[in-house]
Amino acid sequence: MNRFFALVVACLIPGAAAAQSYPDRVVRIINTFPAGGSGDAVLRVVFEKVSAALGHPFVAETRTGAGGSIGTEFVAKSAPDGYTLLLGTASTFGTNSATMPKLSYDAIRDFTPVVMIATTPYLLLVHPSVPASTAKEWVAYAKANPGILNYGSFGNGSSNQLAYELFKQVAGIEVVHVPYKGGAPLITALLAGEVQSSLDVYATANAHLRAGKFRLLGVASAKRFSLLPEAPTLAEQGYPVEGGTFFAILGPAKMPREVVDTLNREVNRALQLPDVRERLTALGTEIAGGTPEALAGTIAKEVQKWSKLVKERDLRFE
Repeated sequence: MNRFFALVVACLIPGAAAAQSYPDRVVRIINTFPAGGSGDAVLRVVFEKVSAALGHPFVAETRTGAGGSIGTEFVAKSAPDGYTLLLGTASTFGTNSATMPKLSYDAIRDFTPVVMIATTPYLLLVHPSVPASTAKEWVAYAKANPGILNYGSFGNGSSNQLAYELFKQVAGIEVVHVPYKGGAPLITALLAGEVQSSLDVYATANAHLRAGKFRLLGVASAKRFSLLPEAPTLAEQGYPVEGGTFFAILGPAKMPREVVDTLNREVNRALQLPDVRERLTALGTEIAGGTPEALAGTIAKEVQKWSKLVKERDLRFE
């Protein structure tokens, strides 16, 4: 009788049924950027643990294009049952909302936040030929040479372009933007001195920093970066600029709270495992975790910040 009663309750309350059975088949996670990159690596590290805990595979599926918006739109239009998830980034849940006026999804309204996995801040880099060892010295040099110096980005409307534009606004400098088609050509250009400066992540820049091919002037984060504790933040030098990327899990809007809680719990558990922490650190990231509400707050802040910047600086991305 007790088992029968429990079954009836589960059938009458969809959330209860979802909580008891989820997952009962393969879950796919859409990665909106090319396979083999850092996003794939982050998913593999975390979700091999989540899969083992929940007893069903979590499989990464790549859907690229339009700055990540194609794969993101696909998830927004998927069934909100927890079997199609999304690896969200600072582009798809921040800068795209500011740079793509015809974006087919709303980063806040059309998704259910689940959990932040990891973050990594941008590093302010210059070519070693630049006579600057600090952000203040770079700003002074730029002010002495207005409109002559340049910086590179991953492309028009990219997250590191917007972060650099925020730095320019805060510092009161004019440095010419040179867009490239992705991270690899940008690094090549900075190594060759085609551009004098850039914002990029630790995983890409660290080997070149250690070899003396780049100079690090500051970190675009609220607090010092754990992988470079000796490097001051830009805020410490008088330029309160935060920019970087993140890896987060989201689903379509209106996912059952019980499914969200299951995913959030297991990802947070995985992030506490020593081997997971070691492997994510090796990828140049800081472990995050936390609640769905915390992730929702981060996304709202990102969308508001970059939309305000684009409007104030009248930026165009054609």
